[in-house]
Amino acid sequence: MKITVSTLAGALLGLSTLSFAVHAQTVLTPKEIDAQYQSDQKRCDALKGNDRDVCQKEAKARRDNAKVDAKQAKEQAESRHDATKEKRANDYAVAKEKCDAMSGNAKDACIADAKTRYGK
Repeated sequence: MKITVSTLAGALLGLSTLSFAVHAQTVLTPKEIDAQYQSDQKRCDALKGNDRDVCQKEAKARRDNAKVDAKQAKEQAESRHDATKEKRANDYAVAKEKCDAMSGNAKDACIADAKTRYGK
C-alpha cells in the first residue's frame, strides 16, 4: 500500500489540530501562543503548494483564536475581581450599619471585626 506525501501530511495536520484543540481548552500565555505558532509554521515549511497555504492559514487561525481566548479569559478574571471587590464593599457597609446599633467597646469591637473580615 502506497501512502502519498500529501495524505500523510494531511493526517499529521489533522492530528496536530486535534491535539491543539484539546490543549486550547486551557488558556495559553502570549509566549505559549507564539511558541505554538512558530512550531506550526515549521511544520508547514515541510509542505508544498496548496497544502502549505492551508497549513499556514490554519496556524494563523489557531494563533488568532488563542489570542482571543486569552483576552476573554483576562477580561472575565478582571470582571470577577471587580464583582468580588464590590460585593465585599457592600457586605462591609451592611456589617458597619449593624455595628451602629451598638455603643462603646461593643461597637468598637464590631467595627474592628468587620474591618478584619472584609479587608478594610
